[in-house]
Amino acid sequence: MWEKVTSLFGKVDMTQGRPWEKIVIFTIPMLIGNIAQQLYNTVDSIVVGKYEGDNALAAVGSAGPVFNLLLVLFVGISMGASIMVSQYFGSRDRANLSKTIGSTITLTAAASVLLMVVGVLTIRPLLVLLDTPDTLIDWCTSYLMILLLGIAGLAYYNILCGVLRGLGDSLSALVYLLVATVINIVLDIWFVAGLRLGVAGVALATVIAQLVSAVLCVIKLRKMTELFDMKLHYLKPDRENIMTVLRLGLPSGLTQAIFSLAMVIVQSLTNSFGEMIIAANVIIMRVDGFAMMPNFSFGTAMTTYAGQNVGAREYDRVKLGAKQGTLIAVGTSAAITGLILLFGPYLMGIFTNTGELARLSADMMKILAVGYIAMAVTQSLSGVMRGAGDTVTPMWISLLTTVAIRVPVAYGLVYLTKTEVLPQGRYESLWISLLVSWVLGAVATFLFYRVGSWKKKAL
Repeated sequence: MWEKVTSLFGKVDMTQGRPWEKIVIFTIPMLIGNIAQQLYNTVDSIVVGKYEGDNALAAVGSAGPVFNLLLVLFVGISMGASIMVSQYFGSRDRANLSKTIGSTITLTAAASVLLMVVGVLTIRPLLVLLDTPDTLIDWCTSYLMILLLGIAGLAYYNILCGVLRGLGDSLSALVYLLVATVINIVLDIWFVAGLRLGVAGVALATVIAQLVSAVLCVIKLRKMTELFDMKLHYLKPDRENIMTVLRLGLPSGLTQAIFSLAMVIVQSLTNSFGEMIIAANVIIMRVDGFAMMPNFSFGTAMTTYAGQNVGAREYDRVKLGAKQGTLIAVGTSAAITGLILLFGPYLMGIFTNTGELARLSADMMKILAVGYIAMAVTQSLSGVMRGAGDTVTPMWISLLTTVAIRVPVAYGLVYLTKTEVLPQGRYESLWISLLVSWVLGAVATFLFYRVGSWKKKAL
């Protein structure tokens, strides 16, 4: 039975066979993995919300954008390594593949130490700067401190999973994520419901689960000797490989930074509406994670697909796969969004015992509905451009939509809707601004993809 599964979801050579079939086969394990990842985050929120209350739930959610902002370098390393691995895999370049993986492991170690030191020193001042309510700031600080002290496990797990996907192995990444999810859920319940460690218990469970999965990734890579060599001398920093990883990856890291920074800025605006809106935003973002799952999964699949085929110089095949993959992504996203809207009130009620909060969250989710379909286009075509080596264009589009559009629209709508009855303005502005940025981002991404400058960026 296991042999049948691995033959279907094992290492995928995307330079052969029908494009849509290869993309779907590669995407399914990632989609299941993203469900597990979202379940991972969702259980954190459910356990905290049910056992510690709405304020603890709001604290965990408020800490999220801040933590994501600190992960910029890891996102860059992961994306750069994944692009290089997929292109070298496609061109069957064993030597450069081995150098890239070894340099990535060393670079991740250095980045983990750097972030641990910088993050611990800046977390509380940053939370104060964002006007985090006094009722939440101690919880936010303890949660983030524990995550930062255990950052190496999280970093290696996510980056090495990116390497495995670049090699066409999305099954192993899925299995290790499922292991992490089970460990995290068990420890969440034990630490929070049993030992009453609160939000600190949630963070500790996450750190332990990610560390176990990171070790499993290393063990798997050591066994893949048929594809590359994982020897000690390859761990010696290779300047050319490291610079290429950073050149390709940092635009994606900056894209994540831009998105996270916009979220942080808007989080400050969200905080001004009080604990109820903060908690509603946390619930929406958790359900939002499920709605975004097919988009991110297909986006990652398209990066690997484009990388392997660009490495093999199959540009006509890249364009055919881009068209087929995007259409499948749009259809999948529309179906999942419909289900979330249909069962929205029930989903929101899982996170809280407060009926008003569940209804508020469900109403706001309706605003974002069309945006998820637009994001299917953005993620799929951005994935193609990144896989080909053009990580700068998606970065500029993200900069435009999240900073130049989303933040001004959010603050502008809040200002324009202020009245004597609503001195803070209308809180719906937070989600309307997000919808506007998603739709315009899809239009911009489609236009830049059609221009085709991404074809000139291969290694």
